[in-house]
Amino acid sequence: MKTSKLEIFMKKGNSRAGRTLESHIAEKMSRPAFRKAWKAADEEFEILDSLIMARENVGLTQAELAKKLGTKQSALSRLERGGYKTATVDTLVRAANALGFRLEISLKPKRDKAA
Repeated sequence: MKTSKLEIFMKKGNSRAGRTLESHIAEKMSRPAFRKAWKAADEEFEILDSLIMARENVGLTQAELAKKLGTKQSALSRLERGGYKTATVDTLVRAANALGFRLEISLKPKRDKAA
């Protein structure tokens, strides 16, 4: 199951009683700074989605992968919840290797030059 940007946003405690997440985000999108930050997070969420999907497809729990990486489950949980910006390339390479994958980083033209 793919973790969406909305689900990760919710896990960080960004909800208010009586409103749906979609309406909350739609309201925030009217702010240019929020919209820019939301779009800038796309790359991070793509990496997080890939990591989570790979772990789940291999059939490992966070605790099992964390053990293979020599870290704690809580650290892997933070990474999967949006801690990519603090992760090193080495950490991502080790996670990919532990899952039987190869980390691939590429540069691509931006979809929207105004972004």
